[in-house]
Amino acid sequence: MSFMNRSVPLLFVLLWSTGFIGAKFGLPHAEPLSFLLIRYLLVLALMTLIALAMRAPWPRDARQWFHIGVAGLLVHGVYLGGVFMSISKGLPAGVASLVVGIQPLLTAVGAGWLLKEAVLARQWLGLVLGFVGVAIVVSGKLGSGFGLDALWPALAALAGITAGTLYQKRYCPSFDWRTGAIAQFLPTAVATAVVAGLTEDFRVDWAPDFIFALAWLVLVLSLGAISLLNMLIRRGSAVNLASLFYLVPPCTALIAWLLFDERLAGMALVGMALAVWGVYLARK
Repeated sequence: MSFMNRSVPLLFVLLWSTGFIGAKFGLPHAEPLSFLLIRYLLVLALMTLIALAMRAPWPRDARQWFHIGVAGLLVHGVYLGGVFMSISKGLPAGVASLVVGIQPLLTAVGAGWLLKEAVLARQWLGLVLGFVGVAIVVSGKLGSGFGLDALWPALAALAGITAGTLYQKRYCPSFDWRTGAIAQFLPTAVATAVVAGLTEDFRVDWAPDFIFALAWLVLVLSLGAISLLNMLIRRGSAVNLASLFYLVPPCTALIAWLLFDERLAGMALVGMALAVWGVYLARK
């Protein structure tokens, strides 16, 4: 395995883990779906310019447009919308991480059922260890005082990222990253605009923190991490990819400790080690 192939998964985890920066800085200044809608529109504008300038190949027919769009709606619209809505409604970040952390296990079940991928006993052990590790990492951040109105969007996000990963792996694993992003974010932006129009007032405070968060999410997450995610879906098995998400909460905790001096307990280090070991077993 080349250095590039080894580094792509690690770079993806690092970039994906910084998504909390956008939520931390941006959500106090905008409603969640309005925030995401602006992000999607900026991504569409940038990717259209890039695709036209580089003469990237477009999806070849309506069927491919449809499949790429459905995958994008699930992975971006349902997943990101659910996470942002949950956090804005008061769900602690630790609870959100734990709920979404079930995804690799659900993906393993779906991979065997829908994709006919063989999931070995060693991989199941790794997935269970990874989830236990994530639970230990976020246990210190589990809070109370939230209701079902804050929890159900996180459950929807879990369903979205799981179904979206399996759907893309089965129906459209390979497409150009530039024009494919347009095909993914176009229906996502339309659906987000409709739901936001029914539930929000499009309130946005263009404070410096919000502008920084928006730029970070557009450039680092949507252009960087999402492109790497599509590459990983194309190259590897669904279980291998899903197991990487166990590394996101530990990596996020480390970044929060370095940048924001958030508490990092000794048990969190144990959880990180378990998560890393679980991913190693699942991807070995």
